[in-house]
Amino acid sequence: MALPAVLEGKLELPVIGSPLFIVSGPELVIAQCKAGIVGSFPALNARPAHVLGEWIERIKTELAEYQAANPDKKVAPFAVNQICHASNDRLEADMAMCVKHEVPIIITSLRPPESLVKAAHSYGGVVYHDVINVRHAKKAAEQGVDGLILVCAGAGGHAGTLSPFALVREVKEWFDGTILLSGSLADGNGIASALAAGADLAYMGTRFIATAEANADPEYKQSLVDYAAKDIIYSNLFTGIHGNYLAPSVKAAGMDPENLPASNKDAMNFGSGGNTKSKAWKDIWGAGQGLGSIKDSPSVAELVSRMSDEFKKAIADTNAKSAQYL
Repeated sequence: MALPAVLEGKLELPVIGSPLFIVSGPELVIAQCKAGIVGSFPALNARPAHVLGEWIERIKTELAEYQAANPDKKVAPFAVNQICHASNDRLEADMAMCVKHEVPIIITSLRPPESLVKAAHSYGGVVYHDVINVRHAKKAAEQGVDGLILVCAGAGGHAGTLSPFALVREVKEWFDGTILLSGSLADGNGIASALAAGADLAYMGTRFIATAEANADPEYKQSLVDYAAKDIIYSNLFTGIHGNYLAPSVKAAGMDPENLPASNKDAMNFGSGGNTKSKAWKDIWGAGQGLGSIKDSPSVAELVSRMSDEFKKAIADTNAKSAQYL
């Protein structure tokens, strides 16, 4: 489908940088938006709660100033991620702050976000909800979300197990909103592949952890350079929801990544800013299976420029290969 008005003519690449717990802050978001892709952050990253308004004001101000100084540049809008879970005691206040500042895009996670959809639509915002299967997708669509983020096999952090080729095709049979695709996307080739599979936008997280502006431990960034898909494990121990993590970080925390006990959804706790007891994301590092193509930690501007070149080449190569069949 056509992109919503909030994105029309504002993207250098069809990419949304996914919200990264702890890692995504104003510096990363601003750099992503200036480079022409949507930058996002979890509301819970802004701590204490009153900092959320300060972050949003800073992002809006710096992007407006940059756009005014560079009128020919494509400056993307930003997004705020809201965790829709009973334990998130900040949700109502955080969403009220987003409404106050008219955040262009709201990314929602976990339960279907009917009340948040109404709140965002009240000022013209759009809502994208992440899902891992058709059942969850249909529940979200019933609540009026503008787009679905299909979190497929190989995505970093909380992720599903379905192939993107299966999930995209099934969802497109009945959903006419924006489709975002997540799962092992780490370069321009992945972005082109997402569009070829039928998605409207690529949803990328892990690659942006290894950038200069990301608020990540230097060892975390280096680990994304050093390791590959074989070093990813899939477990629900750390948050109660299955996700992909770097096995070396699990081992460094004193656990055997090959023999982890199981957990359940009751372990989820987002009260006042996240599940700190399990130290997921802080000590146990999330990563997607696409990390094998990560070779460095450049600035966001350099990375997006590189991905743009890769994307254009991938499109040209595909067209050349396809020409004989047309």
